[in-house]
Amino acid sequence: MRLFNPLGYQRQHADAATTEVMRRTIQFFEDKGLAKIKADDQAMVWYEDFLAFLAKEQPFAKLLTPAGYGAPDSRWDMSRLAEYNEILAFYGLCYWYAWQVTILGLGPIWMGDNEAVKHQAAELLRKGGVFAFGLSERAHGADIYSTEMTLHPQPDGTYLARGEKYYIGNGNCAALVSTFGKIAGSGEYVFFVVKTDHPNYECVKKIDTSGVRQAYVAHYALHDYPITEAEIISRGKLAWNSSLSTINVGKFELGFASMGICTHAFYEAIAHAANRVLYGRKVTDFPHVRKLFTEAYCRLAAMRLFGLRAADYLRSASDDDRRYLLYNPIVKMKVTSQGEKVIALLHEVIAAKGYEQDTYFEMAIRDIGMLPKLEGTEHVNMALIIKFVKNYFFGPVEYPPVPRREDPADDSYLFHQYTGGLGQIRFPDYRLAYEGVDLGNVLVFRQQVELLRRLLMEAPPNAEQAANVDYMLAAGELFTLVAYAQLILENARLLGEDDALVNQIFNFMIRDFSNGALRMVLNYQNSPQQEEIYRAMLQKPVEDAAGFESVWSQQVLPLKDAYPNK
Repeated sequence: MRLFNPLGYQRQHADAATTEVMRRTIQFFEDKGLAKIKADDQAMVWYEDFLAFLAKEQPFAKLLTPAGYGAPDSRWDMSRLAEYNEILAFYGLCYWYAWQVTILGLGPIWMGDNEAVKHQAAELLRKGGVFAFGLSERAHGADIYSTEMTLHPQPDGTYLARGEKYYIGNGNCAALVSTFGKIAGSGEYVFFVVKTDHPNYECVKKIDTSGVRQAYVAHYALHDYPITEAEIISRGKLAWNSSLSTINVGKFELGFASMGICTHAFYEAIAHAANRVLYGRKVTDFPHVRKLFTEAYCRLAAMRLFGLRAADYLRSASDDDRRYLLYNPIVKMKVTSQGEKVIALLHEVIAAKGYEQDTYFEMAIRDIGMLPKLEGTEHVNMALIIKFVKNYFFGPVEYPPVPRREDPADDSYLFHQYTGGLGQIRFPDYRLAYEGVDLGNVLVFRQQVELLRRLLMEAPPNAEQAANVDYMLAAGELFTLVAYAQLILENARLLGEDDALVNQIFNFMIRDFSNGALRMVLNYQNSPQQEEIYRAMLQKPVEDAAGFESVWSQQVLPLKDAYPNK
């Protein structure tokens, strides 16, 4: 598994312009250096230098302009976006946040039907502009049913916008803020754009946060802000769908940000441990340290294998194949929570060193927990995931195989996706991913999966259990692991991944599944048959000392010299 490493960046994209965008971004941060990044972070300095870089090099314009609105080769390409997420977060989550909320702000514009605003947005991107997504409110969060932002019709056919939005990134300087509200009188949903430099736009305050300190998370208010048809980008069902579909796109970015944080933290942690001697031995010679690093590496490798494969499904999506709507919330929920586990494992090794203010790790500890909490909580996303269980396990249909998608195509379907109908989305037989895989831990995990399928067939949740949200969310964790494993196996095959690594990945997968089953036994009332099946799920991984040593010596330990901090 090749982790992102900015030194000697090797990836060759299908077009040279993309490779150059990545390299120039890497160079900007390498020239800035960790010491300056940390000093700016601790002083909560607004990143004017980064915004100047955006204006000069136009990376956002090159990566976030769909085909037909920018340069002849412009496109919205989720494989490029995935990598750029990882690069920005590798250096600091605040830089990634400026990118993330720009993606969210652009979503309703590209999904809307106002062509003039689309061309305006493309021009503003070329000038280095960032964007904002005015959805959440202080009293209602992201409960869009309850939004209080309102357009009040005027006799001349225009509107006056009144209301406030809260927790809005880039709300101090966004070139355009896509703002969600309702039209007074009719209650019709509407998206419209406003400018932060307009006199009727008030940036009320910066909301200081423990993480992404440099980012400007704003509370803004519109005071009879004049709106014409020229600023309205969508109404009614289109506006409603745009809010949900934009969040679908935004969720995906979170997982790759988590990977970027974990990768930088991993390099820093193993370099520290490999160069530290305790009791006459290098820290990396201690067996428990090797175990901690290897598990952290395997969890990070699994995050990447799943996330990259999920990108293939997003890029291949259509009205006839909406499987990405299962995998996407798993990227948001599972990959980001795995990132927390990776940082926790690394922290067990470096201990107090991780709190030192000149380390990247100090930022990682602080920021990694933010990602599972953005774009809907884990519980909200789990509630979505549960809707897919029946069709995932039962009644499979055939689909053409989804290939690796690194081709330079415009992923325009994401701007035309429709919402709802999750219970009708179908899947091929999940067992296809296991065909030809004869690894001990994969076979044990497959037994656990089949026990879960048996439970759903023979002893499904009764009416009382199904009505217990806590029970269903806990059971959903087991299903999430099944889908997580499927895409890991698919991508391991496509990439020709090392068998020893795959077997070590499924070592922790078995333990996680067993822990989930144990929680069902200990925390909830189950029928005798349910209890029996949950207990049967409690399995131990197959010991593979040779495989562990191979992963440690050939893949993990060599990373001690991969990226020295400077």
